[in-house]
Amino acid sequence: MRSIVFLLVVFITYVGLYGQDAATTNSPSEPVKVLFVGNSLVYTNNLPDLVQKEALSKGIDMDCEMIAFPNYAIIDHWKDGMVQKLISEKAYDFVILQQGPSSQKEGRRMLIEDGKKYRELCEKYNAQLCYFMVWPSLAYFETFDGVIQNYRDAASINNAIILPVGEVWKDYIEQTKKFDYYGRDQFHPSTLGSTVAAKVIVKHLIPPK
Repeated sequence: MRSIVFLLVVFITYVGLYGQDAATTNSPSEPVKVLFVGNSLVYTNNLPDLVQKEALSKGIDMDCEMIAFPNYAIIDHWKDGMVQKLISEKAYDFVILQQGPSSQKEGRRMLIEDGKKYRELCEKYNAQLCYFMVWPSLAYFETFDGVIQNYRDAASINNAIILPVGEVWKDYIEQTKKFDYYGRDQFHPSTLGSTVAAKVIVKHLIPPK
């Protein structure tokens, strides 16, 4: 079954020129290079493309790549081995990890312990590790605080940047009583939800000067 799922990999690369306001570690002719490592919460609505467009609107050109499989956790990518090859060869500025909500004990353990493997690899190749904080399904909304806490703790422990999309979603829902960031299945993001996620990601990857 895993071999079948493997064939469903979504691997998309977008290339642009580097903007004047991008990270100082790049030369003026280079884009900010970003790798998304995740599952369907990343490839639904093509989040990397939305991130690239949002960055460009801020004068920052990005080269975004994505390795995303249905129902994958970060340890599944690690076991497949493709992610290590990409990080070692592509000179990314940022590596963004995402898995399911991870509100429970096992999800927390994977975020922290398996995230450590990525941290060590990123340090070796001068990439900054990031965590894309997601959200629970609407049916498990009561677990939202656990999702937020576990992603924040994992980022803190592994010296990573937190991209607090889940917090922004929760605040919006509590303030407006609207659930339009969710798609029809009440778990995957709507186009609006992914657009908001892209804005949060760019804001926290490269904060305004």
